[in-house]
Amino acid sequence: MVSPGSRPATRPSLWPVLLLALLAVGAIPAAALLAQEADRPFTVESNGRSYESLQQAVDAIGSGSGTILIAPGTYRQCAVQKAGTIAYRARQNGTAIFDGKACQGKAALVLDGEGAQVTGLVFANIRVEDRNGAGIRLENGPLTVSQSWFRDSEQGILTVNGRNSDLAIDKSTFTRLGTCEGSGGCAHAIYAGDYGRVTITRSRFEAGRGGHYVKSRAGRTVIADSSFDDSAGQGTNYMIDLPDGGTGAITGNWFVQGPDKENWSTFIAVGAEDAGYSADGLLIAGNDARLAPGLTRKPAFVADWTGDRLELRDNRLGLGIREFERR
Repeated sequence: MVSPGSRPATRPSLWPVLLLALLAVGAIPAAALLAQEADRPFTVESNGRSYESLQQAVDAIGSGSGTILIAPGTYRQCAVQKAGTIAYRARQNGTAIFDGKACQGKAALVLDGEGAQVTGLVFANIRVEDRNGAGIRLENGPLTVSQSWFRDSEQGILTVNGRNSDLAIDKSTFTRLGTCEGSGGCAHAIYAGDYGRVTITRSRFEAGRGGHYVKSRAGRTVIADSSFDDSAGQGTNYMIDLPDGGTGAITGNWFVQGPDKENWSTFIAVGAEDAGYSADGLLIAGNDARLAPGLTRKPAFVADWTGDRLELRDNRLGLGIREFERR
């Protein structure tokens, strides 16, 4: 019995226990989701969200701006950037490899947004039907590439024409690129169309497989402190080709011309196709050029078709190489 004035004893509430149980159960899939996301290789730096494919990460940034961090691995995938400004960055330089996959029959990265940066990536074995398969196809906006490697493909970097923009490449390597087997003409390690300004610094070109090492139709081209080792090249052409003329500077570079050439007549060609830009003031200075051991040919270091006032000085040339030839 309950004595008068006293309150009946109450049973302990089960709600705190049930709430804790529900929270514990809910935490299991959340933890699993976080672990699963951590395993995805493409992470948008600003919010930490990760994705299974590079294209998903690119689409997540959309028309905004952001950085995609790429985990070590070999990826047989590609991506098209249609908008925005995106930085593509390897978490560890040289460990993120895009191998053998091209989007739109063009490249591993097709860049048609507002701008892009590429740091520490490797592009390998890119081939397409028209033999213009590239690591990067640049179609709009400025692009900066650093500490990246382009190898064993038809082209390293290819741009469109008709853009007043900038392509800048630093501390990057271009190996076993180029071919003249395509129906559309030769492919090259770098083929910059009429894109405004091209700057290449502290980079290495080696063992070409056809075409030129650098072909630039830009109005201004700067190539400095880089090396062109053609000693293991196969069927290669010029080291540097400025087919439409143009101003700029080629300074402090090192060249070795190899034995297996489609055209060994010159290292640097200016205006060989159509001098759409004046080459007045183009500076070619402080370079070192040699023939591979055992070669006895006599190429020109610079051949000019424009008749403009080029400035050549302080170039160190090996035995048999003539400094300049007007054509």
